[in-house]
Amino acid sequence: MSQLLRKPFGTHGKVHEITPASAGWRYVGFSLHRLRPGDAAAEATGDREAILVMVEGKAAVTAAGREWGVLGERMSVFEKTPPHCLYVPNGADWRAVAETDCVIAVCSAPGKGGHAARRIGPAGIALTERGRGTNTRHINNIAMENEDYADSLLVTEVFTPAGHWSSYPSHRHDEDDFPRITYLEETYYHRLNPASGFGIQRVYTDDGRLDETMAVADGDVVLVPRGHHPCGAPYGFEMYYLNVMAGPLRKWRFVPAPEVEWILKRDA
Repeated sequence: MSQLLRKPFGTHGKVHEITPASAGWRYVGFSLHRLRPGDAAAEATGDREAILVMVEGKAAVTAAGREWGVLGERMSVFEKTPPHCLYVPNGADWRAVAETDCVIAVCSAPGKGGHAARRIGPAGIALTERGRGTNTRHINNIAMENEDYADSLLVTEVFTPAGHWSSYPSHRHDEDDFPRITYLEETYYHRLNPASGFGIQRVYTDDGRLDETMAVADGDVVLVPRGHHPCGAPYGFEMYYLNVMAGPLRKWRFVPAPEVEWILKRDA
């Protein structure tokens, strides 16, 4: 199995924990908690900031010395409603107590003390369409660069209809050469509907030194340390993924793969 494909290591409690050390990079961290009613999850952010994403279900959350009430609304991520999220700065603690079965994603990156704790969504997040034809997908932007919510983190949700492609035309963001391109590490947390299905993700570089094509199952995480990283949803299976990106500059600038650059120009 590819080292870029990370399977959940359980079905209850913390089921993913990806750190910069375990990923072999410098910036992005991702963990996932699957909780039952009454279960609790708690962490200290240390030198990292975090965005908690209520993927599914409801939980009462305290963070940074404040009670934030019950976060969460959708019971299935495929309702596609805007998520409830919470930004927690570095040097703070958070704790979540599940009120229903719930899935909480913890997106993290280096914190610089530049932002206070705050709720993100559901207000201000609107499902938007991107792409054309079978490259059409739908986006819930949680904390991209237009929103000054974080020091390092860029976080978004993508819904790919069955039979469609996304993170496509293929592109890369693996050089620190702003404004042409930015260096951003990235994780993909995948969900499938029906959950018994699969999706496809390829991660490859122009020189072919990295070229991995993976069948992703419901709940898998894919690491993108460099290169292009398109996803495909087979006919009959809808795909969701939660993207976490971070690097030395909180900007998203990419370069298309040479073989698909004509598609970007045609569809502009």
